Amino acid sequence: MINKVPESEIQNQIEYINKIKTLGEKRNYCINTMGCKLNEADSEKLCGMLDSMGYTQVEEFEYANIVIFNTCSIRENAEEKVFGKLGELKNIKEKNNMIICFAGCMSQEPHVIEKIKKSYSQVDIIFGTHNLYKFPEMLYNKLTNNNQKRIVDVWDIDGEIYEGLPIKRQSKTQASIIIMNGCNNFCSYCIVPYVRGRERSRQPEDILFEVNELAKDGCKEILLLGQNVNSYNPREGYSFANLLADLDKIDGIDIIKFTSPHPKDFKADVIDVIANSKKISRVIHLPLQSGSSKVLQSMNRGYTKEEYLDLAKRIKEKIPDALFTTDIIVGFPGETEEDFEDTLDVVRKMDYEQVFMFIYSVRKGTRAEKMEGHIPEDIKSERFNRLKALADGMLEESMNKYVGTTQRVLVEGESKTNKDMLTARTSSNKIVNFEGPKDLIGKEIELKIVSQHVWYLKGIIE
Repeated sequence: MINKVPESEIQNQIEYINKIKTLGEKRNYCINTMGCKLNEADSEKLCGMLDSMGYTQVEEFEYANIVIFNTCSIRENAEEKVFGKLGELKNIKEKNNMIICFAGCMSQEPHVIEKIKKSYSQVDIIFGTHNLYKFPEMLYNKLTNNNQKRIVDVWDIDGEIYEGLPIKRQSKTQASIIIMNGCNNFCSYCIVPYVRGRERSRQPEDILFEVNELAKDGCKEILLLGQNVNSYNPREGYSFANLLADLDKIDGIDIIKFTSPHPKDFKADVIDVIANSKKISRVIHLPLQSGSSKVLQSMNRGYTKEEYLDLAKRIKEKIPDALFTTDIIVGFPGETEEDFEDTLDVVRKMDYEQVFMFIYSVRKGTRAEKMEGHIPEDIKSERFNRLKALADGMLEESMNKYVGTTQRVLVEGESKTNKDMLTARTSSNKIVNFEGPKDLIGKEIELKIVSQHVWYLKGIIE
């Protein structure tokens, strides 16, 4: 059984939250979240703690007294961005009496910590992915002892599951639920197992309680998160399929999504649960990474091109209306033109709804770093552009299919680009913008799709 952080320790952190609140300081905070949905969910927890301390969230660094960088280590340019931001803050730190915190996956990488220690003296608190729950204690110690040197609290162990700390949800109608942390797969290009540790699953009782409470508060859609959700295994005899089936029974929750599954672990029982559910999304994210069996073996993905296509076929047989999205890495070490053509072949056969594509970049500490046959940047870029052209063309065809149809959508809120419009999503995750009253936010309605604009649809209320 996975160990939990003791309830007494969580209560200890809540006491620190209350102590900070009693300090009576009017402080603003700004959090910069980089990377995946898991990081976004972690940031919601940090925001929940800070709000409970009586602090106010602001969008711009220049108005903040506390700044948190919740970092990502998947791609090299993420490091460059965060170090650039740290440099910008150096000049306004004293003016705002600012406390700068560095957290997330990058903080678990030794070379990053050494760089901060050497070149970024403005950083006050550094903590990792395994001890985020101790943030109140670290912040209290810094607030009450300004002469204290930098606090560095990064753990090499895998950490424990923790429950019971406040969360500030970004939406009233949608919520992300972390069901597990870490990964056991050790794909040769990926740093995640080293920065988030081995797999640790939350107990189903805790997840079901959280979702039931969300449903009572008006939440309509949940997104289950994990590095490999279909490896969810909190105890013997209870699997990801069991969790999906139990969540499907909760009244008030209308849409259930999950990301990311791993093709090698996508079992028949999960397919059956989705097929028998009216709530679980038919849009299935099925990461490919490469269409070449040779490259997949080098990546340590655990399946071949043929096995991937066979899995998709079995899913479609049980779930005829299933749609697929995917992740693809272009230019992995050793990738030949023939290997890349295999990737394009799979993309054509799968007819993906959306392709999230990335140019391979070296991550220190991974096996791929030391592989032979690294691809020149110009070849990687040329292949990326060819894949993008193919995927964009397929996306336009897919969007055209919606025009003239009536779609049931969940209204999310105001459009980010036009406050006079509302934004909704179809069951296949397509964005639909339309004109309508604000009291529709949080409701499911039907819209007629009148046009497509590649990245979004336009609808009208009939």
